[in-house]
Amino acid sequence: MEFTYRPRGVCSQQMEIETEGNIIKNVRIIGGCSGNGQGVARLVQGMDLDTAIEKMDGIRCGFKSTSCPDQLAQALKQIKAKTEQEA
Repeated sequence: MEFTYRPRGVCSQQMEIETEGNIIKNVRIIGGCSGNGQGVARLVQGMDLDTAIEKMDGIRCGFKSTSCPDQLAQALKQIKAKTEQEA
């Protein structure tokens, strides 16, 4: 499944996520800190959705109530819900 997510409250502008079943195949984070975005994207590649959500959900960036990893977790939750609805 290919999924595009528009993060809220962070510097990144868009996240393009590709999954196969419950596995993250590829993530591309557009905007924000390039190094951090690339690092997070590579770390979750091949990871199970539930594991990635568990590791990133609730991470904050400074005084913000969210972060790019947290926003990626929110996107993964939407993918998971959509996948479960289709099953």
